[in-house]
Parts: sequence; structure tokens; C-alpha cells
Amino acid sequence: MEVDERSEDGCTTPKRSDSQIPATSVCPPPPKKKAVSGRIRDPPKNGYFQPPDLDALFTVFAS
Repeated sequence: MEVDERSEDGCTTPKRSDSQIPATSVCPPPPKKKAVSGRIRDPPKNGYFQPPDLDALFTVFAS
């Protein structure tokens, strides 16, 4: 019985270019943070809503 030359050597690493691990590529830069809005909002033109029974609501829950 004849033994093939390749089977005597055991396992080997593939040498072909399509079997090799590709070179690492450069990662893209991280995303930029959004700029903080420095604009201060103006108060509403017709004022803030103040319900007339707001104090009564808190006194009910405090009791």
C-alpha cells in the first residue's frame, strides 16, 4: 500500500491568498455629539397655566 506524501506531513496552514485573513481596515471615527442648544426659551405669551384648585389638591393629599 502506497502512502501519499501530503498525508505524511499532517495538517498544514493554507497558503493561498483567498484562504488568508484579510488585512485590518481602519475603523470610521465615532459619531459626533450634538451641539448643546444655548438658546433659552422665552416664557409663554399668555403666561403659565395655574389651575385655581391646585392648592386644594395638595391639601387633600397631605391630610
